[in-house]
Amino acid sequence: MFLELLLAIFIGIIAGIFTGLFPGIHINLVALLLFSISTFLLKYFSPVSLVVFIITMTISHTFFDFIPSIFLSAPNEETTLSILPGHRLLLKGGGYTACKLSFDGCLLGIFLLIIFLPLFLWLMPLIYGFLKTIMAFILILASAILVLKEKNKFFAFFVFILSGILGIIVFQLPLKEPLFPLLTGLFGTSMLLTTIKTKPVIPKQEVSEEKLSNKEIAKIIPSSLISSSLCSFLPGLGSSQAAVLSTINLKLNEKSFLFLLGVISTLVTGLNFVAIYSISKPRSGVAVIASKILTNFSLNELWLFMFVILATGILVYFFAIKTAKNFSEKITKINYSRVSFVVLLVLILLTLFFTSWIGILILITATALGIFAIEVGVKKIQLMGCLMVPVILYFL
Repeated sequence: MFLELLLAIFIGIIAGIFTGLFPGIHINLVALLLFSISTFLLKYFSPVSLVVFIITMTISHTFFDFIPSIFLSAPNEETTLSILPGHRLLLKGGGYTACKLSFDGCLLGIFLLIIFLPLFLWLMPLIYGFLKTIMAFILILASAILVLKEKNKFFAFFVFILSGILGIIVFQLPLKEPLFPLLTGLFGTSMLLTTIKTKPVIPKQEVSEEKLSNKEIAKIIPSSLISSSLCSFLPGLGSSQAAVLSTINLKLNEKSFLFLLGVISTLVTGLNFVAIYSISKPRSGVAVIASKILTNFSLNELWLFMFVILATGILVYFFAIKTAKNFSEKITKINYSRVSFVVLLVLILLTLFFTSWIGILILITATALGIFAIEVGVKKIQLMGCLMVPVILYFL
């Protein structure tokens, strides 16, 4: 059993690195493929080992997903908000710093998950029902505050509402992966086209071990714990929404925000699995698959999974740092506009493959809205209306 778990961890790390580095290959897709052949696999492996693979892949993916998001502007659902801060740092020679701070946040998020696990297990069943009744109000308040913090409030509100309407329409369409063309257009291809047009010169990247002050970290921890908990209790909310909620009472610079997003990413990921045990409600695609493979989720198994998350996080942290260093060294030696064009082409082909021509129409529309937000000087966080508005309507 021990060797079986080690094998599951090893293969899970490799799979997570692959899905993290290659835009469009999502962990939900891999988990679904695993579930489709699970009847065969369960003849040779235990359900616990298969779930360990899923958890390990998810944690590994969470770390490595920041690298293409920052260096190539190719987002996934969890890292959409990291593109602009990360890209700004990249253009200042701080691409590695952006990745490193995100990884530091991811690792801290895992430590916080383990430390506060007893508290999460106690609170989740108690406040789950109450939070569901007031979540719409919380999200409306969060959205209003973010719009009011913009310099151009009219355009900020306009972009937020337009993205919300687009999100509502997209979720009504018969697509298996509606988020892929939607988020890729709003946050990925819009940025890539802007990059190709402006032809930025990527400066030499500095590989510096920059860290946040203890005071800044202490400011981030309470907000990330609260927002991650809220988003882990309820369906439709993920890391990006948790980051939106966290920014309500925090004034963060680019580096602090990337650290915060790292903390939230692993906290939400881990809490998705905790929710299976505490409230019997899986809150992500991979968590749903895990709950179907392992139907009886005991406390001992939960602690085993937490140990797996901790071990995976520590191992992947160093792998991710090494990979980010390699990206930093090579990014200035390539034609960045050409790379952006190749990534753009890959994303278009993946959209066509996963969502057919309907996805292409969504991609074009979302890209146009993303470019509009850039041109009028509205922060891209307003584009999260594509998720916030449908979720608000769901809870009303």
